[in-house]
Amino acid sequence: MARVEMVMPKMGESIMEGTVIEWTKSVGDVIEQDETILEIATDKVDSEVPAPESGILVEILAEAGDVIEVGKPIAIIETDMDADVSAGGGDAKKADAADEAPEETEEEPAAAEEAPEETETEEEKEDAPAPAAVEGDTPPQRHGSDGRFFSPLVRSIAEKEGLSQEELESIDGSGSQGRVNKQDVMDYLENRGSSKTTSKPAAASSGSGLSKPVEKSAPAAASGSKDSSEINAGEIHAGRPVENVQVIKMDRMRKVIAEHMVKSKQTSAHVTTFGEADVTNLVKFRERNKDKFYKENGFKLTFTPFFIEATIQALREFPLMNSSVNGDEIHMKRDINYGIAVALGESGSGGLIVPVIKNAGDMNLYGLARSTNELAGKARHKKLSPDDLAGGTFTLTNYGSVGNLMGTPIINQPQVAIFGTGIIQKRPMVMEIDGNDVIAIRHMVYLSMSYDHRIIDGALGGAFVQRVKQLLEEFDPNRTI
Repeated sequence: MARVEMVMPKMGESIMEGTVIEWTKSVGDVIEQDETILEIATDKVDSEVPAPESGILVEILAEAGDVIEVGKPIAIIETDMDADVSAGGGDAKKADAADEAPEETEEEPAAAEEAPEETETEEEKEDAPAPAAVEGDTPPQRHGSDGRFFSPLVRSIAEKEGLSQEELESIDGSGSQGRVNKQDVMDYLENRGSSKTTSKPAAASSGSGLSKPVEKSAPAAASGSKDSSEINAGEIHAGRPVENVQVIKMDRMRKVIAEHMVKSKQTSAHVTTFGEADVTNLVKFRERNKDKFYKENGFKLTFTPFFIEATIQALREFPLMNSSVNGDEIHMKRDINYGIAVALGESGSGGLIVPVIKNAGDMNLYGLARSTNELAGKARHKKLSPDDLAGGTFTLTNYGSVGNLMGTPIINQPQVAIFGTGIIQKRPMVMEIDGNDVIAIRHMVYLSMSYDHRIIDGALGGAFVQRVKQLLEEFDPNRTI
């Protein structure tokens, strides 16, 4: 027999342990190399763990809920498919992995629903076309031409539905490292061959999010036969309760968010200051350049990088805002590592996560736009690593993504401030032109910033918001990206 010991993988420089969420394979199951066999969680992110070798899972050494140090053993895999492994903790399935019919279990959890192409003001609205079928007749293979692994379950569904390898490879995978999971295939099949355009509900995102929510019919009410203990936070909008009191069990992410929010309120003395900015020049600039930008780069130019750019300039002028408090010490940071709050799922039902643009202060507008797009995409497809979430020094949140005017965000500890932007709207404003008061239609946005009153006084916090307002209003429409 040739047995391989599988250990808790390293998940980031600062991560020393992980919690087993669940095993997607059982003792005795045949597994393939790189196939997801369990999920683990840290205090920063959940991750899928692939099998290091092909073989048979003969022993599980860490059960769901166990906290295991990095490098400690969590499972035993028998790599000799002909070996007698019955003593390893269960009756092993000895069928050849390539020929075995997979069990009807989903090997990878469905990723949070991806938002459609972002619309940037309250007037814009776009639909994403259904995927087109791809020509080809190669049967589904274990590995694609791009190196992606296709699990037995995915290949089985593809064969049953008549999907070729070429068509399978055309599907955007939402699993780890872009792997295609069961839900990806089912979503593709649902839209396959359709000539209609589809519109998914808009998720709150890190993009400017200055978008008007796309309406969607409400889901059917929960069935009275469903036990309330089976309902998780992801179903919180499932409809009106069928009982007088419906119990919704928090999922792990919701518990972590709750702990962080309460801790932040207990740690910092929160104060919020508001401002209003005329961003007409910025809106016109983006309108002129967005199509060209998309054609040249393959992703949309949102308002988010413009807001980040303005706040970074203000942070250079007010360095105390880029700091943290440690006891009676103030730790001012030279590098600006910029956090972007990303809400997952429809109306944020999938939770909230804050990926970080490292060294954002050294980037130009294009670099900020690309980094924002990449991190938001990784967040919605559950591909973030723990390092993507670590080291933030300042955060931007966008409640305008769901049409809201303003908000009072909670500080992302251990930072001392968080900046917020509302939806951009056209409003009649009184302006003075050549000494005369006139009413003009302008693109306006409300700004807010919550800050730690232990070290930031109202005068400093207010001056920072007003400086960001000034930078946005003095935006040069003739500049380059």
